[in-house]
Amino acid sequence: MNLLVDGGNTSKALLALEDGSYFFGRCAGAEGEAFGEVVFNTSMVGYQEIVSDPSYAGQLVTLTYPQVGNYGVNEVDMQARDLHLSGLIVHDMCYEPSNWQSVTSLPEFLAERGVVAIEDVDTRALTLKIREHGACKGCISTVDLNPESLVARVQASAPISEHNYVADVTTPEPYVIPAKGERKHTVVAYDCGEKAGIAKRLAAVGCEVTVVPWDTPAEKVLTMDPDGVFFSNGPGDPETVPPVVDAVKACLGKLPVFGICLGNQVISMAAGGQIEKLPYGHHGGNEPVMNLLTGKVEITAQNHNYGPIFKTFGPLVPELSGGYSDHVDDLRFWSERHIAPVVETERYGRIRLTHVNLNDGTPEGIQFLDVPAFSMQYHPEAKPGPNDSTYAFAAFARLMDGEPDYLAIDVREGRRF
Repeated sequence: MNLLVDGGNTSKALLALEDGSYFFGRCAGAEGEAFGEVVFNTSMVGYQEIVSDPSYAGQLVTLTYPQVGNYGVNEVDMQARDLHLSGLIVHDMCYEPSNWQSVTSLPEFLAERGVVAIEDVDTRALTLKIREHGACKGCISTVDLNPESLVARVQASAPISEHNYVADVTTPEPYVIPAKGERKHTVVAYDCGEKAGIAKRLAAVGCEVTVVPWDTPAEKVLTMDPDGVFFSNGPGDPETVPPVVDAVKACLGKLPVFGICLGNQVISMAAGGQIEKLPYGHHGGNEPVMNLLTGKVEITAQNHNYGPIFKTFGPLVPELSGGYSDHVDDLRFWSERHIAPVVETERYGRIRLTHVNLNDGTPEGIQFLDVPAFSMQYHPEAKPGPNDSTYAFAAFARLMDGEPDYLAIDVREGRRF
């Protein structure tokens, strides 16, 4: 290690996993202990947006890019006012950043916010372990440096699915974000851990956004008479937030509805679909997703460990699914044939699969055909990540305008289908 470059920090730290493995390293943030679910993120840049994303509540985030913190921390890229991730794991932390926007270094920022972090970890080995065995419980500690002791405590800790992290990260009171330019629509957004970039994207397409707490009764929202309702991203297991599912049910068919990430999961649950926990989730800014309506591949930003199971929504409608009547587990079947299959649900009629992950064949987006609603499992606002999918916010505006082909638009040419 280079003590001049690394600020002379020699405080030891230990990362222990529930399978008995452990990694010694050095403290790169606040001292103390942090328990959580260990996941990895493959983004090469955007660490500030990642650590400030409320969806990481309850998780220890491993950044696979080896050198982190080079451009410091600025005041404009925060996705939430507070940091909610449990801890951060990196290979090499930069203590002397260089960027004209930087106001502090990442390790100083983490220490000031009380976030425990560890560096000098072999993040390649850790990532391979998670890929092979799935996300797992872990702990970063600068206090308990006994591997046997810390592993035992990790094994005894509660899993992420037992806690409602949405209640921890939501806004305590409603607030309003004005539209950018002319106000064209009013939207109520359920804050389940909403990233700041989402509200900004909605405002950019002319939406005045009233952000409300996660457990706001739908009856109260409906009395506000908005043009549409949005359900945000958020942390943890969607099974822990049944009030949000109830709110979706109360809104579907009454108002245009749009959801992202956790929003997609609760919308899917409201429609009768089941949710599964993915082996290690999707976390990064480089996930390829095919838009089945356009045939284009979007490089997307993603952050979730849970997702819907398309075949549980209902039976396929063969005449709207290329003549096919049998479900498949790997949804790349549909991307290979450029077919957007349609199922028939008991409560809301027909639902179309619109987006498929090309890495693992999981569903990434759905569109209701008989009520005005759609949702995406990934993050079209990016922050961080590519902007291939930002059309989703304009699509929501077109849905509120009553346009029937609101979602069928070529993401690169702006051409409707």
